[in-house]
This record gives sequence, structure tokens and C-alpha cells, in this order.
Amino acid sequence: MNESELRRRVLDTARALAEAGLNKGSAGNVSARCGEGFLVTPSGLAYEKTRASDIVPVAMDGAFAGRRAPSSEWRFHRDIYAARPEAGAVVHAHSPFATALACLERDIPAFHYMIARFGGATVRCAPYATFGTQALSDHALAALAGRNACLLGHHGMLVFGADLDRALDLAMELETLSEQYWRALQIGEPSTLPEDEMALVLEKFKTYGKQASR
Repeated sequence: MNESELRRRVLDTARALAEAGLNKGSAGNVSARCGEGFLVTPSGLAYEKTRASDIVPVAMDGAFAGRRAPSSEWRFHRDIYAARPEAGAVVHAHSPFATALACLERDIPAFHYMIARFGGATVRCAPYATFGTQALSDHALAALAGRNACLLGHHGMLVFGADLDRALDLAMELETLSEQYWRALQIGEPSTLPEDEMALVLEKFKTYGKQASR
């Protein structure tokens, strides 16, 4: 995929998040790995007003090109790409249910086996840090250890995938599980699956969505 097409795909993904209600206005951000750096949505620009030409190329040292400044959260995008070679796209959203749990500083436990979709028996919640800071990025990377998703305390959700489609799917799945957990909490604290069962599920997820070899 050339850079022009990747710019359009980044914008399409950001708009898909907004259309699904996971972001509103200029909240959240989306990026995709591109060459030695990445492309990221611009700072403070509503998605419906954003054009492909507004998507910002950012180098790994933080230098950027174009007429727009990159998202203020460019640091955790950069740091994920640097630390996780399997990451091809990153999605950050202020979605309602994930953000509600993040504001409670709650990890999402193994109340449902699909938590394994995110790489472990929990989705961790990173401690709060001011948006756009290196501290926030450092907290996010720690919460993402062995995972492809986390919550950001008093902030929102953060996921990465091999490409934009997979990152978008993960964001949708995380918001769905966050809603289910939130709803279960209205009745009481849900029971969680035991460690041995989650270990089995995690093993099965290693081949989840992959074509059978012939």
C-alpha cells in the first residue's frame, strides 16, 4: 500500500470509530506504520473535517512534516511501533464504556473468555498521566506488556493490531466487552474464569482467525 492510500485508510478508520460511537469530535487518534515512521491523525481536527492530506507523517524521533501538527498522543504511537514489531496500526478511543472503566482505574478481568483476544487473562488499566506526555506513553507500554490492548486511567482505551482493519476490530471488541463488564457490575461483581481455563483459551487463540494449513 502506498502512502497516499495509507493516508486514506487511516482517515477511514478514524471515521469508522466516530460512526460507531467510539469517538466524538476530535477525540482519540489513529496511526499506521509507514516506512521508517508512521502516519497519524492530526491534532484537534474533527474527523468529518479531516482530509487525507491532513494525515501527518511522523518520524521515530518525533519530527513531522506537513501543514498539520500530529496528534498530541504521537508519543505512545511512536513507542508502540518501536517496542512492538508486530504492531502495524494503533487506535486510541475515548469510547463510553471503556472510558467509564478507565475512570474507575479498573482492570478488566477474565469475566468472559474473549478477554484472551487481547493477549492475556486481563486487560490492564494503566495509571493516569497527563495526555501527550512521555509518562503516559511509559505507563501505556507497561500495561501493554504481553497484550495488544489496555485502558488508560481516566482517559480511554488503546489497542494495536497488525494492520488498520485488525486494530479497528480490536477496538470494537474491547468496547463491547467493556460494556458487558459494566452491565454485569450493575448487578454485582461477576465471577471470573480460572487460570487453567484462561491458559487453555489463550492457547486456542494462537490459531484464532488463521487459515488452516494444507
